Amino acid sequence: MRNVHPVWFALLFILCASSAASRDVALISNKSNHAESISVSELTKICKGQSLHWSDGRPITFVTRDPATVEMKLVVEKIYALPKDEVTTLIANANHNRVNHPAIVVVDSDEELVKKVENTPGAIGLVDVYAITGGVKVLRIGDKLPLQPGYILHGN
Repeated sequence: MRNVHPVWFALLFILCASSAASRDVALISNKSNHAESISVSELTKICKGQSLHWSDGRPITFVTRDPATVEMKLVVEKIYALPKDEVTTLIANANHNRVNHPAIVVVDSDEELVKKVENTPGAIGLVDVYAITGGVKVLRIGDKLPLQPGYILHGN
């Protein structure tokens, strides 16, 4: 086996990371939720902790990854339209005095996010399309599904 220069490994890593960051992000929901589609403005309000209940009165739990992660770059830019530090502060403020039922739950992985949404009535979350399982349903954002032309959370 030939010796490979470390620069090639670095380039390969960068290419893999950038392709991972360019995937579509899907809005998933607990299967008990009645919603099939959410407007971009409704999603933004939920992500910012400004909408706390579904139309049937059940509480909304928004499950997300840490806004500082590479996976969240697209969501931070397109939905929050704020610097990631401000999004972190916004999440903390949205959960203030909501110890028993936080408006926004931050998890460490896509797998944990999917499981949390699957097991929490009223929950929705934003996750890489390749992490979706049969335990959740995918909601439309502005009448578009991931991978459709014009979908707002379409990666490059």
